[in-house]
Amino acid sequence: MKRGLVYKKDKLAGTVWEDENGYSFQYNEEYLRSPIYGVVSRTFPLRSETFNDKNMLPFFDGLIPEGWLLEIALDNWKLDKRDRMNLLLTLCEDCIGDISIKKKK
Repeated sequence: MKRGLVYKKDKLAGTVWEDENGYSFQYNEEYLRSPIYGVVSRTFPLRSETFNDKNMLPFFDGLIPEGWLLEIALDNWKLDKRDRMNLLLTLCEDCIGDISIKKKK
């Protein structure tokens, strides 16, 4: 299972993961008690239930670079462009905007 910690600005907001059932995101309970920065995405309203999909959740897929920037990353890190979760965990620790994904060890 691949997991990433999802930060909104400097606060841990939740966890995103891939397992045999597909992709999931769940807000951190502490963040739900005090969501000072609001929702991670409008597609993820604040709730304790998990968001699930067989495919990469569109919001997270949208964080992955595209075009020439993706090609540079694929070439330099020898990544598989079909492994969307690995791309998310490798390339989205320092995204444009207030969301970052850190690999959970």
